[in-house]
Amino acid sequence: MEGQTPGSRGLLEKPAAASPSLSSLGAVFILLKSALGAGLLNFPWAFYQAGGVGPAFLVELVSLVFLISGLVILGYAASVSGQDTYQGVVGGLCGPAIGMLCEACFIVNLLMISVAFLRVIGDQLEKLCDFLLPSAALQPWYTDQRFTLTLLSLLVILPLSAPREIGFQKYTSILGTLAACYLALVIIAQYYLGPQGLVREPRPARSPSSWTSVFSVFPTICFGFQCHEAAVSIYCSMRNQSLSHWALVSVLSLLACCLIYSLTGVYGFLTFQTDVSADILMSYPGNDGVIIVARVLFAVSIVTVYPIVLFLGRSVMQGFWRRSCCQVCGPRALADPSRLGVRMPMTILWVTVTLAMALFLPDLSEIIGIIGGVSSFFIFIFPGLCLICAISAEPIGPRVKNPSLQVLLGGLGSGVCARRHLHLRAEHGGGHLGALLRGGPSLSRRGPPQPTLAWLLGSSRETSVIPS
Repeated sequence: MEGQTPGSRGLLEKPAAASPSLSSLGAVFILLKSALGAGLLNFPWAFYQAGGVGPAFLVELVSLVFLISGLVILGYAASVSGQDTYQGVVGGLCGPAIGMLCEACFIVNLLMISVAFLRVIGDQLEKLCDFLLPSAALQPWYTDQRFTLTLLSLLVILPLSAPREIGFQKYTSILGTLAACYLALVIIAQYYLGPQGLVREPRPARSPSSWTSVFSVFPTICFGFQCHEAAVSIYCSMRNQSLSHWALVSVLSLLACCLIYSLTGVYGFLTFQTDVSADILMSYPGNDGVIIVARVLFAVSIVTVYPIVLFLGRSVMQGFWRRSCCQVCGPRALADPSRLGVRMPMTILWVTVTLAMALFLPDLSEIIGIIGGVSSFFIFIFPGLCLICAISAEPIGPRVKNPSLQVLLGGLGSGVCARRHLHLRAEHGGGHLGALLRGGPSLSRRGPPQPTLAWLLGSSRETSVIPS
């Protein structure tokens, strides 16, 4: 960019790293598999809670617009900040205070997601053992969930989580996506064929008890579509990092995810109506061979998405390791947190902690709602803050060539600026341009702008501005 200052150049350039090698198709599958997880089992229950297919599907479609917009914003913010992790983008653009808040929410959310995944895998293993040994009065010790889940974690999950780069997961993500698609197809087929022992009784269509009950599906949507934590890492691993190309990858991934979730939710709800379980697989008989295969494949699907979650949580721990080494040994100390001697202990620690929590904590069905609530921060709040700070650091036009993306980002930015302008107009009662300049971030030549939380919340602190 012409006219860049030395400080702003440091904000825009990416740090030297290995050449990105992730293909577009691989990015689509990884992003899709990051979203396709345990939330797939909860969508029929969410459709029931929302009052039926119509209200739930409407909320899902409206949410999809904001979900895709959040992914595009994160790609734009990553290109502006030059960071290659979600928390790095937030910290680089919004300041260290918001960055630390993001890291804390990030690692807690990912830790609980990992625990929920292991609990789902353990439940499917338990049902599989009951099917294989139906007549045993006392189950053998090797069918106990504590043994089977621990063995699976050591032999399968830990090796899949060891690689240094996320690009390796494109192969397992394809397998996991196919397994999730099989589950959706089974639920559709069971609706037409009828599960064994199910007697359908005519029931009146359920309507929402109140307009607020429609939005009860929202935490499930956030939990089901949460791939934004992995978006920055996937974007920075792609060979083609143009923003229009990233928008296409985001749209294809979430549309495919929406199709799978919607088919599962609609047909699972229509099959069981008011008797639908929070875990749709628990509504089916345990001796049905097709359902058993679906359980196994869905467990495979969760096994393939767990390493992606671990990779993201490990990136936060690696950032903390790097900062700690620099503080203790000085900035010149060689602190490479991705080397095997540091990466493997972090991976083993993550698997051990989440496995212990999955084995000894009580039922996590209520925690899924909490996870969905926390995920809304990464889907809506933090991307919005990044957009405000990114458009103040660099105009949208020079970087975004695609007209439709300029309309999208420009419209969101205009809305943010309009809200800011109206706030200042009401606060100062005149001098709109001067008030806007007084409330804006610094664009001085001392370095890149670092909008603070006070400015984001409406502070009118004096700052210097370069005249246009």
